[in-house]
Amino acid sequence: MNYYNEEGIEDIELNLLMKTEIWINNIKLSNVNLKEIAKAVAEVLNLREDEVLVTDVRDNILVLDILRRTITAKQIIGKKDEILRKLSTIPGVTITPETSIHSEGILGLIAVDKDIAKGVLERTAKLVKTMKQRISKRVIVYSTGFELKKGLIKDTNVPLIKEFLGKYGYDVKIGGILEDDEHEIANAICKALDEGYGMIILTGGVGAEDKDRTIEGLIKVDPKASTPYVVKYKKGEGRHVKEGVRIGVGKVGPTFIIALPGPTDEVKICLEALIDGLKRNLDKEALANLIANKLRENLINKMKHHLHHH
Repeated sequence: MNYYNEEGIEDIELNLLMKTEIWINNIKLSNVNLKEIAKAVAEVLNLREDEVLVTDVRDNILVLDILRRTITAKQIIGKKDEILRKLSTIPGVTITPETSIHSEGILGLIAVDKDIAKGVLERTAKLVKTMKQRISKRVIVYSTGFELKKGLIKDTNVPLIKEFLGKYGYDVKIGGILEDDEHEIANAICKALDEGYGMIILTGGVGAEDKDRTIEGLIKVDPKASTPYVVKYKKGEGRHVKEGVRIGVGKVGPTFIIALPGPTDEVKICLEALIDGLKRNLDKEALANLIANKLRENLINKMKHHLHHH
């Protein structure tokens, strides 16, 4: 739900949260075409005609329903007088000084003075912005792999990530070690999303072997994740059942999900690229490509170094 964007306060998307009725009290009706009433209110609120419905007409009371889930502030703030003015031009409608508009929840802004409503929205937007900034700095890190789970090797990635991101003001929590299983990996990602982390980092399990399942787990949660290859092999050679080593960047809502390789020297290279990309506000495709390119450069340099010394 987008509360806040740079165009300003008026374009905030507000969720009506099931409170979709507009009550007009002390209105006198005589032989009125209800379609005209719905149409007039839709015009003032900048809605489509079929998004406003008259649901109840009683003595002196008219109830309308807005048939949508969200609306922008600009559409409703302080629109009361305009609605009443417009209704008064419809044959058979009499508006008196006693006529009033009442709504629960967000639609209550219709009857509020524009300046007051703006103040309320500005405060809300500030609050939401602060919350978003806080969430964006919360990180959880998972490692994957049989050899870690069994304690055969030491996990050197998590301390590195904690220290590296800590320098940039990130609050890093250790999520633990996951099995090489895409369902377990997807479940861990979903749980972290529910818990409000702004970034979920997974290390290991991105290679070409059958046991490498991290990218598959990521794709279960974000089918449109960007998963560029760092290196490609001939499929089916040796232990390679997949085409190569990939990294992955997914995004769900405001949360980035990052799948990195296992070797710690490569994780360090990825983190530098990640911070650079986040500072530049890159989307998931651009961020994934930036990280993958840095890893490729590293690989090429290693190969050159190797050839040079042999």
